[in-house]
Amino acid sequence: MPIVPADPVVLLRDIHLKLESEAGSVNILKGINLHVGRGEKVGVVGPSGSGKSSMMMILGGLQPPTSGSVKVKGHELTRMNEDELARFRRDEVGIVFQSFHLIPTMTALENVAIPLEFAGAPDAFDRARKGLEAVGLGHRLTHYPGQLSGGEQQRVALARAFAPEPSLLLADEPTGNLDGDTGKRIIELMFTMADRVGTTIVMITHDPGLARQCDRVIRLVDGLIVDDSAGESRPLAAAGR
Repeated sequence: MPIVPADPVVLLRDIHLKLESEAGSVNILKGINLHVGRGEKVGVVGPSGSGKSSMMMILGGLQPPTSGSVKVKGHELTRMNEDELARFRRDEVGIVFQSFHLIPTMTALENVAIPLEFAGAPDAFDRARKGLEAVGLGHRLTHYPGQLSGGEQQRVALARAFAPEPSLLLADEPTGNLDGDTGKRIIELMFTMADRVGTTIVMITHDPGLARQCDRVIRLVDGLIVDDSAGESRPLAAAGR
């Protein structure tokens, strides 16, 4: 049996998700149990339709489960209203997508400063500048997304996600739109930044090799976790198995 950390950043207990469709009820998640410790990196793999994205939406407070308990950094998300969930995401969660999701009419600096401004940080632009310098884009502050390569846009997205120093980073296919070498550098940068601030990572990927770079790899099939094993970055015993 896995050893649950005393104060896990992520704790899912018996998560079920049933959604209605034109064809009737669809059971998407069928009893998910998961714990993730502070600073841990977890890769999530599985076939299309297995429930990976739904689980991530629940972790980010973007989709309520039908039943079960969702705790992130001690917050029980199922008890929060929409305003409380919005503040929780602002303060505790960073998200990196496959398609970058930068605002095209804003510079790199403005894109990174946005979440800090929403949080009321008086030094939002100074922190955004430092964040871009940390990802090697100090010379691209005034460039717009359309003037940046795919790898540079994902670096901006990383700087934006890490700017508030989140407890949890959710990454959904972060290298999906990048070539192999660029994707590898992005993952190395993401892990380095997470180590610096102690951020926990839960990352969906279709690439088994990329998943194995994490501390743990969990595999979802048909709405259930069917495997939870150590990645290549640490021995099996260290994964609490």
